[in-house]
Amino acid sequence: MWNRLIHRTGLTLLPLLCCLVPLAQAEPAETILSAPTNAIAHVEKELATARQHFTAEPTNSVAAWHLGRACFTWGKLLQDPAAQEKIYTEGVAACRRSISLNSTSAPSHYYLGMNIGRVADLKRNLSAFGMVKEVEKSFQRARSLDEKYSHAGPDRNLGLLYQYAPGWPLSLGDKKLGRKHLTRAVELAGDYPDNRLNLAEAALEWKDLKLVQSELAAVKKLWPAAKTNFTGPEWEFDWLDWEQRLKDLRRKVTPQ
Repeated sequence: MWNRLIHRTGLTLLPLLCCLVPLAQAEPAETILSAPTNAIAHVEKELATARQHFTAEPTNSVAAWHLGRACFTWGKLLQDPAAQEKIYTEGVAACRRSISLNSTSAPSHYYLGMNIGRVADLKRNLSAFGMVKEVEKSFQRARSLDEKYSHAGPDRNLGLLYQYAPGWPLSLGDKKLGRKHLTRAVELAGDYPDNRLNLAEAALEWKDLKLVQSELAAVKKLWPAAKTNFTGPEWEFDWLDWEQRLKDLRRKVTPQ
């Protein structure tokens, strides 16, 4: 599940939170070694620029959530849990600041949920339970303000949260809600590969092979345009993720 979620949401291993299993300690390292060098440089520059902008304009709500977004993106590249928690906590603070300046900013709530999700995943203790609920509320609030933000990001993340989190009474997982939100993300932004892949992967778990095949056909159709529309170093991680997931899906549904 790690490989499927790490580049997409603030959730990562949230489905395992209720198990309270301690995180395995990674070897200290600044970044994931297999990450594309130019993409790393791009993310690092974005973080530095966002920090400078927020420092210069601490009452600018947009500058604050830009920092929250940059913290989340950079944190995904780190391997040391302590360094990860530090950067995600900075992102949480930046997004809370943004919301205090403009409570109707969809991106502020969206990236607040993503950063809190990562902090919760790292903690893996009782305090994480309340954080998961705040993640849900953050995405719900972002959805109510702008459901199309980040290619239907609020529905995408809510769908993943409900789909993969344990169900009641352990957590808030709900397959029906997962399906509802993952489907809605496709309805809102069906040209975005991630939304189609998410729905196809979930449909495989639901054993709805007809839906899996339908989504794979849609992905095949949209792929050439997506290659043109989502380009540049900021998309390199996503393409690595999407291409591997598409390959895995095709392998699973193709008769051996």
